[in-house]
Amino acid sequence: MPSPQHAAMFDLTGRVALVTGASRGLGAAMSTGLARAGAEVILNGRDPATLEAQAAAMRAEGLKVRISAFDVRDPAAIERAVAEMGPVDILLHNAGNQYRGPVEELTEEGWHSVLDTHLTALFRLSKLLVPGMKQRRRGKIIATGSLASDLGRGTITPYSAAKGGLKMFIRALAVELGPHNIQCNAIGPGWFDTEMNKPLLNNPEWLATVKRRCPAGRYAAPEEIAGTAVFLASPASDFVSGQLIFVDGGVTANMM
Repeated sequence: MPSPQHAAMFDLTGRVALVTGASRGLGAAMSTGLARAGAEVILNGRDPATLEAQAAAMRAEGLKVRISAFDVRDPAAIERAVAEMGPVDILLHNAGNQYRGPVEELTEEGWHSVLDTHLTALFRLSKLLVPGMKQRRRGKIIATGSLASDLGRGTITPYSAAKGGLKMFIRALAVELGPHNIQCNAIGPGWFDTEMNKPLLNNPEWLATVKRRCPAGRYAAPEEIAGTAVFLASPASDFVSGQLIFVDGGVTANMM
């Protein structure tokens, strides 16, 4: 059995966490992990019905959860939502989208949609939530990065640009906010079995690539990312900041 002191390192009781892109996939798994650690979790997404379904599943476990439906690409909607939700101790920005195709076919709309969802939304949410964190002298800002934060891949240039920018935004923010006892980090998921990855999951050639590149030899289940999110949100990581932690089964360690 873990000691009380050990358990307290990962205890989020009394903390409020806002998780964007929380209705399914990695966002739902990380939200559930944070709530099981004691946090009250605010689930964000664009569809209230989908959020309510996820909230109901969490409430069935006795977890503390509420929803806040808004589009993270809409600055006015972000401002209204943040004003209504009260103090937030943990921001986990997970909202994401994808645009696949060669660069010559990339539209301005597609480019801005991906950048606004992954990167600009993180800036806007941080700008609004950081003052309260500074006032309380504590806070955690966590962003979902990607293998594409460090590694290039064709046909996903907006996504790669967004995830690379996200990594450096987090690192710069960690330096700026460290004196205020606010830690900023990113999680870099590898290949997970999520809805956004379905086109790849159904591609035999891509599955062969996964088995070759990933030492674990498989896709991960969404639940396998929750522990890293809890660690970065908890007192256990109070001296960890400016980091991108890959949860990738060893992909980024593999030269071949």
